[in-house]
Amino acid sequence: MENNRNKKAPVKRGASNFLIQGTILAVAGIIVRIIGMFYRIPLASILGNEGNGYYSSAFSIYSILLIVSSYSMPTAVSKMVATRLARKEYINSFRVLKVSLFYGTVVGGIGAAILWFGADVFANDFLKMPYTSYALKTLAPTIWIIAYLGVFRGYFQGLGTMLPTAISQVFEQIVNAVISIYAAAKLFDLGLKSNAVYGVKQYSFAFGAAGGTIGTGVGALAALLFLGFIMLNYRPVVKKQARRDRTRRLESYQELSSLLVMTVFPIVLSSVAYNISIVIDNSIYGNGMTLLGMDTSEIASNWGIYSGKYRLLFNIPVAIANSLASALIPSLSQAVAERNKGQIIRKISMVIRFSMIISIPATVGLTVLAAPICNLLFQRDDNTALIGMMVYGSVAVVFFSLSTVTNAVLQGINHMRTPLKNAVISLVLHVGILWVMLFVFKMGIYAVLYSNILFALTMCLFNGLAIGKFLNYRQEVIKTFLLPTLASALMGGAAYGTYALIHFILKSNLLGVLAAIAVASAVYGVLLLKLRCVDEKELLGLPGGGKMVNIARKFHLL
Repeated sequence: MENNRNKKAPVKRGASNFLIQGTILAVAGIIVRIIGMFYRIPLASILGNEGNGYYSSAFSIYSILLIVSSYSMPTAVSKMVATRLARKEYINSFRVLKVSLFYGTVVGGIGAAILWFGADVFANDFLKMPYTSYALKTLAPTIWIIAYLGVFRGYFQGLGTMLPTAISQVFEQIVNAVISIYAAAKLFDLGLKSNAVYGVKQYSFAFGAAGGTIGTGVGALAALLFLGFIMLNYRPVVKKQARRDRTRRLESYQELSSLLVMTVFPIVLSSVAYNISIVIDNSIYGNGMTLLGMDTSEIASNWGIYSGKYRLLFNIPVAIANSLASALIPSLSQAVAERNKGQIIRKISMVIRFSMIISIPATVGLTVLAAPICNLLFQRDDNTALIGMMVYGSVAVVFFSLSTVTNAVLQGINHMRTPLKNAVISLVLHVGILWVMLFVFKMGIYAVLYSNILFALTMCLFNGLAIGKFLNYRQEVIKTFLLPTLASALMGGAAYGTYALIHFILKSNLLGVLAAIAVASAVYGVLLLKLRCVDEKELLGLPGGGKMVNIARKFHLL
């Protein structure tokens, strides 16, 4: 009995620490998305829907090149570092960092060169939006910067701390917001002068979009300098760990380089397949609507609403799933290295359940408060199209959150090719459905919206089947899906009623939205406890969990 108790103790601490680190990154992710949302509001006003279309289209191309060259680095590096730390191989873990920095130099430089020299080809031939090339070129250096940034973030995540990543993300976004708004306004004004000279109206939108992308690079550079400073101060710890190293065999740089490429490659391919849908959608929609006779400016405007506003809003809660996934991968890698199946199962169950506890109410909230939220955030615009997208498309939050987390699970248990296979199958289905909706049913931008939801849904189904097969695992249903859905439905009614009442009495959209969010949060929290969806032990595993337990006890909720 004593031995069994001793074995269980570290598992509980590990699970708690994993959740705490995930929460730290999730909080930072929410802050980053909120900053992003609020700076994109004035940015959208400066650029207009057409300029926002150029801005979003440039980012869709940039994002794919970023994934290929740099975006996979945190996941791959954290996985390799965590595996070696589980074996107390501190010297080998630091050699992983050195190899990764060299790899980042090569692939980051190649990615930046492709975007810079291929900007006109992407803009003219692929997107059918020639004026996007200005924004593409200003984004090119950022790929190289983020390659290094991803390496350092992955190293610290592999060490088991998400704090450097979290702080650097917030710092990066603050700098990004300030520079983006300033540069967009200045270059938009410069574009107006070019419009007058050349007798067109697009230069102001194109230059403004390019100004908005400058902030991305400056913010990334600021974050890189911050992490470089942290790394310099961490060197004494590295030297101290080296004296306690248990490395049996020093891995060569060539060996680590090969292993890094083998680790990165499936992650890159699965990430590309998972994220390239937005680029394919952009191209199919742009070319398709051109064939159907829509004006280029209208195409850019519609795409700006979809990509620059709708996706901006639904990606805020999805950021929490991304953060939990980032914390899960090194944690799972350590558990796999230790061959602790019980810990693996507990962590998978926990991360999936908590992602649903957050994403389901977010979906309901964005649906019932779609009009008030959109009109509050984008007051200068006609939000009819955006509100429709939010009402019919907010369910994407659930499916994208779950697919993100299950991707991380498969990568963490060393089945990295499976998300790639699932993403490719889902992508083929997605493209076929999009084509039918666009050309047969003439659904316009809603064809893009619905086909993306189906893409995420098929990813969830395929990933879930794969996890069950590899681990003989079945996700608990009642506390993961059914009770959060019931609580969210009741929460949604309370939120809508509160907004309607406050707006009727005070005629204030802002106060109505704030009151609705406050009431919704309280109602949902109470229902989670009353329905026993979250218990006391799970609350204690969260940051500030002790205080939450004390409050819940005072109100007789536990």
